[in-house]
Amino acid sequence: MADQSLTARGAATHKRILDVATVEFAEHGIAGARIERIVAAARTNKAQLYAYFGNKEGLFDAIFFGMMERIVNVVPIDAGDPGDLADWAVRLYDEYLARPDLIRLATWARLERRPAGHLVEEHERLDQRKLRVIAEAQAAGLVRQGNPFDLMAMVIAMSMAWSPVSNVYAATAGEPAEVHEQRRALLRESVRRATAPADAASSPV
Repeated sequence: MADQSLTARGAATHKRILDVATVEFAEHGIAGARIERIVAAARTNKAQLYAYFGNKEGLFDAIFFGMMERIVNVVPIDAGDPGDLADWAVRLYDEYLARPDLIRLATWARLERRPAGHLVEEHERLDQRKLRVIAEAQAAGLVRQGNPFDLMAMVIAMSMAWSPVSNVYAATAGEPAEVHEQRRALLRESVRRATAPADAASSPV
């Protein structure tokens, strides 16, 4: 019973560290984040944090790759609908509203770690399934031809038009529902047109 209690207590501490560190990294980046602030807010100590994550870089990795897995699992492309890119973009828009910290973490990773090329190492990428779904949609004539990765990157960029990385306007969940609905409709239609097969995209509406 004591071991189970310790395990539960350790799991709770682990989660507190991740929750607090997510906010810290999202706000200050990797270089600017401070372990002292994290352990104080998480009600733990450096020894415990280092035992779980090794160092600050390891802590960021745990959060960052957890973020990537969340995006893959919470916002998938519908395997049953290979032409689902437009609705996928809208689901991404909603996820950015709910979790703006996810975008900030990715931005810090880009700025401080990998300023060019893929955001992660080749073996750490989690986009293989999405690329396969896009390629299947292309083969079925549902999506325009082109490099599946480039199509995916374009759709993601469109979904981020009002995200925290926008240099024009960053949306928040507190805005009126009708405003979000207008953006979703515009995003959905724009992605649909941008990814439609060439003959469909050029035909009159």
